[in-house]
Amino acid sequence: MTIIDKTADVPAPRGSTENSGPLLDVRDLHVEFKTRDGVVKAVNGVNYSVAAGETLAVLGESGSGKSVTAQAIMGILDMPPGRIPQGEILFRGEDMLTMGYEERRKIRGQKIAMIFQDALSSLNPVLTVGYQLAEMFRVHQGLSKKDAKAKAIELMDRVRIPAAKERVNDYPHQFSGGMRQRIMIAMALALEPDLIIADEPTTALDVTVQAQVMDLLAELQREYNMGLILITHDLGVVADVADKIAVMYAGRIVETAPVHELYKRPAHPYTRGLLDSIPRLDQKGQELYAIKGLPPNLLKIPSGCAFNPRCPKAQDICRTDVPLLADVTEQDGGELPGRGSACHFWKEQIHG
Repeated sequence: MTIIDKTADVPAPRGSTENSGPLLDVRDLHVEFKTRDGVVKAVNGVNYSVAAGETLAVLGESGSGKSVTAQAIMGILDMPPGRIPQGEILFRGEDMLTMGYEERRKIRGQKIAMIFQDALSSLNPVLTVGYQLAEMFRVHQGLSKKDAKAKAIELMDRVRIPAAKERVNDYPHQFSGGMRQRIMIAMALALEPDLIIADEPTTALDVTVQAQVMDLLAELQREYNMGLILITHDLGVVADVADKIAVMYAGRIVETAPVHELYKRPAHPYTRGLLDSIPRLDQKGQELYAIKGLPPNLLKIPSGCAFNPRCPKAQDICRTDVPLLADVTEQDGGELPGRGSACHFWKEQIHG
């Protein structure tokens, strides 16, 4: 089941146009890495889609395959050792995996852009931020140095960097973490792409700055009617900005849902564990919940459901049979649009 199959009856998300097809449609994507110890199966049959103006949040612990999927979409995987043995990545209906290098390069940056989680290491420390922003316009649009610099200042103003005209000649280390992340957002927006992938865009930022960055992303998305894939492990970050959520574990999507439905009634024990791990103001003095155990070794993914060694409700079938991402319905059989769960006992989980 792909997410787009389940959203046909859902009201059009912020900024989208009704009946428009997906910008991006990822189908049965597999990614693996050959290492000295064996083959690491990082992504194992991922399906998801994003439409114009829509925000998909991809959640999961470190090592679940979120960022590797994004790198495969962007075409920036190291190959070798990486390899995509099967799957499709359709952008506006065309499979990017079958495109030539130059054809895909034209899409990257101009049509699909990415915001990386570590702004300081993503920016060149020996070049001014203005030069790095202006380079996008010089290379892709052929602008002169003067016009490109003017565009860079305009972008810095757009992402609310104070005194942009004076700071355009500053270096990355002269900016705070929040300001550097705004510069990364400006770089992603430079060519007005149709889709932005934001990989942990608020990592290492304090809570106030996190909120400012997320509000800025949401505002710019509405203004440009962009699709947005927000990769994070923090459920608190996505509550107010996402339209739908895909939860990943061990390289697979284990649950899909509209954002408020997932918070209200999770249909997978792993999602329930993530939600229970969020600190709550009404539980002062109590020990924080933590999912027992560690994510699986992707060289040796457990048989059956990969989550079964950590699942408090695992039964014999969970250790032998891999659960498919099944449609989730109401107790009376009524459809729950956009909902899917890869759990043998999702009925007990959502209706229990």
